[in-house]
Amino acid sequence: MSGAKHWEQDKEATVYVGNIDERATDALIWELMVQAGPVVNVHLPKDRVTQSHQGFGFVEFNGEVDADYAAKIMNGIRLYGKALRVNKASADKQKPLEIGAELFIGNLDALVDEKVLYDTFSRFGTLIAPPKVARDDNGLSKGYGFVSYSSFEASDDAINNMNGQFLMNKDISVQYAYKKDGKGERHGDEAERMLAAQAKKHNVTIESQPMPPALLQAPTPAPQAPAAVVPPAMATGGFDPSIASGIPPPRPPVGFAPPPVAHRGPPPPFGMNGAPPPPGAGRPNVLPPAPSGLPARPPPSQAGYGSPADFHPGNFRMPPPGFGPPPGNVPPPPPPGFAPGYGR
Repeated sequence: MSGAKHWEQDKEATVYVGNIDERATDALIWELMVQAGPVVNVHLPKDRVTQSHQGFGFVEFNGEVDADYAAKIMNGIRLYGKALRVNKASADKQKPLEIGAELFIGNLDALVDEKVLYDTFSRFGTLIAPPKVARDDNGLSKGYGFVSYSSFEASDDAINNMNGQFLMNKDISVQYAYKKDGKGERHGDEAERMLAAQAKKHNVTIESQPMPPALLQAPTPAPQAPAAVVPPAMATGGFDPSIASGIPPPRPPVGFAPPPVAHRGPPPPFGMNGAPPPPGAGRPNVLPPAPSGLPARPPPSQAGYGSPADFHPGNFRMPPPGFGPPPGNVPPPPPPGFAPGYGR
């Protein structure tokens, strides 16, 4: 019943049977599988010490058609309350070649997600699987993750450049991950590097998992702040001509006529044919008539604007015409740096 070994069986006519209860025997599996077609051999691998099967086995049928039929009708059949897994493809399915260039990234910030790991570590080489961030039941990061490269050259480059560097306000640790066999050995040893070199020598392609579209999207550029607009009042020192143009002029007091409206026009010529005007040819010294209801203005002074003609500072007064200065009245000498006649 179990004479032929698994590697001696016809792979195309053999099915894999998994999730077998520990109370099941080779004979019971034979009786169950014969319902699908003629059975040639049943092989349940045994433990060397206890001689009990390990929960799975292989059933070889007379032909490939019988094996395909058994995989369709026997998958999910319950034996001792456990649903059997019967699958022909699982019997000789080969695992994809694993290089072993898997890195462990520790001390990750809580804001680091798979997208950040991909953008950071994909620059060193091709990743054969999407980066993983370990998370708890609530989806929160546990502070570490994993990335897998297609070559040890890429993983070594990532360790040399990223170990101890800051990523999201934390200095991360980058090293080879532990192997899954539980022996405490890390990836990247000499044996794995030799296997990777042999695979590269024989042009063995490394299967890579497709990356999710979210990881391949380019990072969104930060929005640019709008250009600062200087208010007109700031540009003109606090005065906005456009605002002042809409404000009506203040009304004159009661009894006063409004001032004449000045119309802006071209400036008057500087002189005849560009020559400077003669002295005294400026604005005429004529005042407008006094408003109605007020007394007439006094006649303007002939000495021009300013103090009266006979005003002199202090107690000094000029003598009348025809009279000289009083005797003994000698003016004091001028201060240093001033010409004689100071004060006159």
